[in-house]
Amino acid sequence: MTVCDFVKSSYSSSKLECVEVAINVPGTVAIRDSKSPFGPTIHVSPAAWAAFQEVIAHGSAT
Repeated sequence: MTVCDFVKSSYSSSKLECVEVAINVPGTVAIRDSKSPFGPTIHVSPAAWAAFQEVIAHGSAT
């Protein structure tokens, strides 16, 4: 089993809630709550993650 290497957003601070994302496992993007590092994770496809980032950055998926 591959271990996810989670990274916290550079936009967050130590006092704010944020998500952490791991992209080191081929074929999946793992997402978790930074306040609960041993809690559940959500896994999505890299394409779904890219579409989500597009909506956040530009307001709509292409």
